[in-house]
Amino acid sequence: MERESMEFDVLVVGAGPAGLASAIRLKQLNSELNVCVVEKGSEVGAHILSGAVFETRALDELLPNWQELDAPLKTAVSGDEIYLLKAGGQTKLNNAFVPKTMHNDGNYIISLGNLCRWLAEQAEGLGVEIYPGFAAAELIQDDGIIKGVITGDMGVGHDGEAKEGHMPGMELRAGYTLFAEGCRGHLGKQLIAQFDLDKGKSPQHYGLGIKEVWQAPEGKHQPGLVIHTAGYPLTDHGASGGGFLYHGDDGQILVGLITDLNYDNPHLSPFEEFQRFKTHPQIRQYLEGGERIAYGARAIAKGGLNSLPTMHFPGGLLIGCDAGTLNFAKIKGSHTAMKSGMLAAEVVAESLQGNAAGGLDLTNFTDYFKASWLHDELYCSRNFGPALHKFGTMAGGAFNYIEQNWFGGKLPVTLQDMGFDHDSLQLAANAAKISYPKPDGQVSFDRLSSVFVSNTFHEEDQPCHLRLTDSQIPITVNLAQFAEPAQRYCPAGVYEIVGAQEQQPQLQINFANCVHCKTCDIKDPSQNITWVVPEGGNGPNYPNM
Repeated sequence: MERESMEFDVLVVGAGPAGLASAIRLKQLNSELNVCVVEKGSEVGAHILSGAVFETRALDELLPNWQELDAPLKTAVSGDEIYLLKAGGQTKLNNAFVPKTMHNDGNYIISLGNLCRWLAEQAEGLGVEIYPGFAAAELIQDDGIIKGVITGDMGVGHDGEAKEGHMPGMELRAGYTLFAEGCRGHLGKQLIAQFDLDKGKSPQHYGLGIKEVWQAPEGKHQPGLVIHTAGYPLTDHGASGGGFLYHGDDGQILVGLITDLNYDNPHLSPFEEFQRFKTHPQIRQYLEGGERIAYGARAIAKGGLNSLPTMHFPGGLLIGCDAGTLNFAKIKGSHTAMKSGMLAAEVVAESLQGNAAGGLDLTNFTDYFKASWLHDELYCSRNFGPALHKFGTMAGGAFNYIEQNWFGGKLPVTLQDMGFDHDSLQLAANAAKISYPKPDGQVSFDRLSSVFVSNTFHEEDQPCHLRLTDSQIPITVNLAQFAEPAQRYCPAGVYEIVGAQEQQPQLQINFANCVHCKTCDIKDPSQNITWVVPEGGNGPNYPNM
């Protein structure tokens, strides 16, 4: 197939905080560089979802005058509250006994989507070309060197045949390509496997974050209040994770639950656990009488330094959550993603001095990384997740308090968590069944009404972007052994078993519902599902997540 081709000095895949920070820094260092950013969402920010309590450290370095430039950081944190929840009650933890990494003085409650929109404006002002609605579908390689990407074809029918108006994807070639696709990026996943970038590392560990935006009821909004929770509802079923409720801009409340994806009960549903979380009196009081205005979900990579792959390979770099730079001890990844992008820009700009062609394996990125505060942050938080996984919420929390507050994250021991999240499920026959309450329509809801307020759209006459390696495994293995957990771990109702009453069960994939969270690619016990990009511009259209 003949494809149009465009050439750039640097190509950035993904207009999130890492990708946009790298593009801005590149143009700051060398305004002559031809820098392009491609984004699979319909607009910058459409696929961005985060809590988010934002630390400004990287932004202060990148754009020190961000306040003069009217960055969308309006609501400073005014208070931190942490609760240990149990059914019907709670215990408020004294901040003196909370790991200091969870203190939020000087931080802001933001919409990360809106911050990315603003960062895109700053990048374009510097001459960066940004193309939303173009999904990077394939790698371009030459003799083992990454030379760019091919964007997805448009106008291909579900049968794989070209439809009227068919447009082949474009070849976007570059001296260096920076991959900033976010957690479990499908090209990043290929690069890690091809170049063995995770050799000698702990397995990556993940959580599924489900979030809603609410217009607060009258008298309930407290601008700047940050609430984090542990315990209920996840511990009722032997799972771990935590909840959040942030009082943000314009009378809005941001509420969510992160479920660690190492849970072992195949009957557990992270979506239903989130509904239960909102019915707890400590949370419900802020929502009841308000209006839910947005819903979304996204996996997070939380393995930290122990799971961080080598980030360089011939012709490019992995940055941000595509690599896994989130600081789980802070429950924050935006500032670390930005810093990784800025470091990448410095290494690339240095390599391209004097009209060099690029294409090298930028091994000196590791030196830049290890000399940065980003590495120091991730090193000091390396034990946070493994401690919680090994010792549980209480004992693990005590370990983390001691390490963070007494030893500054530098205990002379490194804990490892060597299990894979997809290997953690018990057989369904050995696991306790879970009966979830029906939604009340006031603070708890069903999946389909939730997907509706995610503004998700997919052209239905296109190939399914959720690829099964073996179409029989969902029935012969996953249904038979694990009661097909995809029905429950997917927060958007994509996977459904039909025909069971006729003794002819089949897995139905409702791909049009997909909110691009990547959980199926991560948690499927048979590792039989591969998430690839649909047509560019498809997926959720988050307004201010």
